[in-house]
Amino acid sequence: MSETTEQSRTQLPDSGSEPLSTRKATRRGGGDPGSRGRTTIADGVVEKIAGLAARDVVGVHAMGSGMSRTFGAVRDRVPGGTKSVTRGVKAEVGEVQTALDLEIVVDYGVSITEVSRDVRENVIAAVERMTGLEVVEVNIAVSDVKLPEDEDEEPESRLQ
Repeated sequence: MSETTEQSRTQLPDSGSEPLSTRKATRRGGGDPGSRGRTTIADGVVEKIAGLAARDVVGVHAMGSGMSRTFGAVRDRVPGGTKSVTRGVKAEVGEVQTALDLEIVVDYGVSITEVSRDVRENVIAAVERMTGLEVVEVNIAVSDVKLPEDEDEEPESRLQ
């Protein structure tokens, strides 16, 4: 088992003294007051939810920096390779809260402020609804603008 996988499965004690980035989301009882046990949500789960929610917004051409998109395009062409829905997304998950950093590429001509607002709202709604975690911040970095004459790459599919 890899170190990353082992870390994401580790149950940490309920303690507010640990930094947000080292804790995983741990919910007692899974939302049902009568249930017993814990539900742990890994960073990667929140990243996938946020990545899919961000891609659903009109005006988002792609996720991630130019370099990560280039490596992703190569990986997508390899037989058996899968698209990384977490490209351009970083989550820090605590016991009851999460913070997200997103890197997006927008289509030329759209309002970056409106797209950013829509991405933020969609990501917050999806993550809070699916995980029960409070999203304390969604930081968005617009790393590029897709120009109409740039035909070298296709937009990322909204339905994955």
